[in-house]
Amino acid sequence: MVKPEVVIDEEQCQGCGYCVIFCPRKCLSITGDKFSPEGYLLPSFVSPDSCNTCGLCTLLCPRSAIEVYLNFDGEAQA
Repeated sequence: MVKPEVVIDEEQCQGCGYCVIFCPRKCLSITGDKFSPEGYLLPSFVSPDSCNTCGLCTLLCPRSAIEVYLNFDGEAQA
């Protein structure tokens, strides 16, 4: 099974929210329960079933704190 994975570097993220605002499928959200070491509110990957790994969140992050992957769970990889 192939699943999208969005990894947010909590050390780099400053909680600007661009990833949340511009995600066309609303896969990211600032829920208010995650904070960076500096106290910034952090986004969470809340809708993995909606994500198509377009990478727009990665492109718009001014701190390059987001990476998007396809996770091949349980399948042989070449």
